[in-house]
Amino acid sequence: MIVKKDHFLYSFWTQEKGLSGMLILLCITHFIVIPFFGSYNRLMVAVNIFWMLFLFAGIVALSKHKKQAISISIIPILFLIIQYINYLNHNVFILFADLIFSVAIMLLMISLVLIKVLEPGPVTTYRIVGSIVVYMLLVHFWSTLYLFLFEHIEGSFQITKTKFSSDSDRASFIYFSYICITSTGFGEILPLHPLARSLVQIEVLTGVLYPVILIGRLVSDANFAFPKRGKRQE
Repeated sequence: MIVKKDHFLYSFWTQEKGLSGMLILLCITHFIVIPFFGSYNRLMVAVNIFWMLFLFAGIVALSKHKKQAISISIIPILFLIIQYINYLNHNVFILFADLIFSVAIMLLMISLVLIKVLEPGPVTTYRIVGSIVVYMLLVHFWSTLYLFLFEHIEGSFQITKTKFSSDSDRASFIYFSYICITSTGFGEILPLHPLARSLVQIEVLTGVLYPVILIGRLVSDANFAFPKRGKRQE
């Protein structure tokens, strides 16, 4: 697995300004592609392939050495294999393996962005942008779990159907996840299954605690770096 240092995707991870690019890509995915084209399966496959390449670039860029990059890359490779097997043959084992690796992929992406946000150095605007990227990735993470429950546990959610042809379950649960993590709660999508309700509670709690903890950490880093600069000037 070789990625050139001047590669387009690689540059997103090696430069702080790449965090702004990630935010733009996520906004396009969450607010345009999924809401308006979420029912087009081929397009969504293409979008998933792009994000998988994006993840591979992040693994290569942020790994300390080649062996670490190869070992971490096993996760997305297995994910792609499971996805292909699931497309050809549906069974319970493959179904849960697909869920496990989907969760692992999302957590890996979140971890890589957090590494960029919390790496040593001054707190910049780009790092604040990176924290927003993590927030949006958390939304996507929870929407993946909700969609799985909705598709495989009948009656787990009650959804008010719309008359718009662009509407899709994927779009509905991205929307629902944003509603939950911001504690807005409009009520047109209702969790009914106990597991669904537990997940919603955890996401709401995450949405409340994440900004507080991360902002506290960034402020702490800024305060820690400031005296050092002052001493150098003396």
